[in-house]
Amino acid sequence: MKVTDLIRLSGRREWLQSTGCGFGGIALAGMMADKFATANLISGEFSGSRPAGPHFSPRAKRVIFLFMSGGPSQLDLFDPKPYISRLHGEKIQPPIPGHEVTVGVDRYLALAPELPIRPRGQSGMLISDLMPHLAEVADELCLMKAVHTDNEAHAPATLQLHTGASIDVRPSMGSWFGYGLGSENQNLPSFISIHAPSDVRTFGSGFLPASHQGTPVSVPRNAQESAIQYLQGSGTSADLQRQRLDMVQRLNRRLLDKVTTDQQMEGMIASFEMAFRMQTETPKLVDLSQETQAIQQMYGIGEGRTDRNARACLLARRMSEAGVRFIQVTMGGWDHHGNIRGALPQTCAETDKPVAGLIKDLKMRGLLEDTLVVWSGEFGRTPWSQDLSGTSPIEQHGREHQPESFCAWFAGGGTKAGLTFGQTDDFGFLPVAGRVHLHDVHATMLHLLGIDHEQLTHRHNGRDYRLTDVFGSVVKEVLA
Repeated sequence: MKVTDLIRLSGRREWLQSTGCGFGGIALAGMMADKFATANLISGEFSGSRPAGPHFSPRAKRVIFLFMSGGPSQLDLFDPKPYISRLHGEKIQPPIPGHEVTVGVDRYLALAPELPIRPRGQSGMLISDLMPHLAEVADELCLMKAVHTDNEAHAPATLQLHTGASIDVRPSMGSWFGYGLGSENQNLPSFISIHAPSDVRTFGSGFLPASHQGTPVSVPRNAQESAIQYLQGSGTSADLQRQRLDMVQRLNRRLLDKVTTDQQMEGMIASFEMAFRMQTETPKLVDLSQETQAIQQMYGIGEGRTDRNARACLLARRMSEAGVRFIQVTMGGWDHHGNIRGALPQTCAETDKPVAGLIKDLKMRGLLEDTLVVWSGEFGRTPWSQDLSGTSPIEQHGREHQPESFCAWFAGGGTKAGLTFGQTDDFGFLPVAGRVHLHDVHATMLHLLGIDHEQLTHRHNGRDYRLTDVFGSVVKEVLA
């Protein structure tokens, strides 16, 4: 059989499974274009794949990024405005020049939070009654109330949150962290995306070596489901799998020698090796039944509304504890254009206990001090209401997108616990103090892991790129 024939066949799932390589099926040439490869650093075997290491002493070793997809309403959760509450249901004049896109907003009516937002803990951090479990860990959080971004549409705003750019194909955050630092566990990928967004660019490696792409994971609901596709081999012995894999790798390297460099081929070779190693370690790692009943209850596993997110958060803790550098967890349901008073409590109920359980668990295990937890949506929501029908009573209104300001928080990883940083105007619309751009958030995350965001670059198309592009400053006020 010719090398080219073998490479062509290696893109077929059936052939791969027949070799006993199992999980590698998601990482082969036929699927690389879809960015569903998993890989890790293979001892710096390929050019550009060796981690540079931290530039200075890190405060954190790993990141758990909790993505609240859809845009949580900061006015209802963290940033109440007396002016808006006082004028609830009345028409207001928003402080905008008038050129912003306001599709679906016919009447600017002040919309007050449905439930109180109270001071919590010793810090007095403001958190809504919609999040009673998060309120219990308020003194562990570092809340930023004046974050802003550049786009008010979901897709580009989500892309910018994950990659630093609202258009184009750029490496995702997790890929940059893996590229800069590598993994703490050579038997696991450096980047895992749990319940990954549909846009594969949010966990892709872009122009970085393909070995830094994120591994998409879905949390199993029972013992029959697998968290990672094709993880199990065909039942052949490990020795026979190793022999078959060695043969395939020799042929792959022979082809790579002919073309000198090919990032997709390099990623495929690396993913074969990672797949082989993961077959031993990963099955027990994703088995949540090993956790005590008390831990499962703390996250909300087995409870109808919280079970899915609870399993995701617990798996994130297990992955981080095992040495995965960057774990991304997506929790949807925050896009409340209508009936926010009815829908927001449901979304909060689905996420509050799992997120708080993660913070409590990390703290209890001594992991919070060197694990940076980040909670954010792609943007916030307006202080005025949105009436999709044009005739609904205000109790059925929602809120429009707001990139001008929103709330995000850090926990652990060298950040100031109990700090509230930043302030918005009386409308809750424009930042008036502590303004933080999304690029600044990325720069701060990298800094906490010992990386100078201006030095972590990759040469592509004739210039050096970085996660923060040509922007970004470390938010020193939030550093412990």
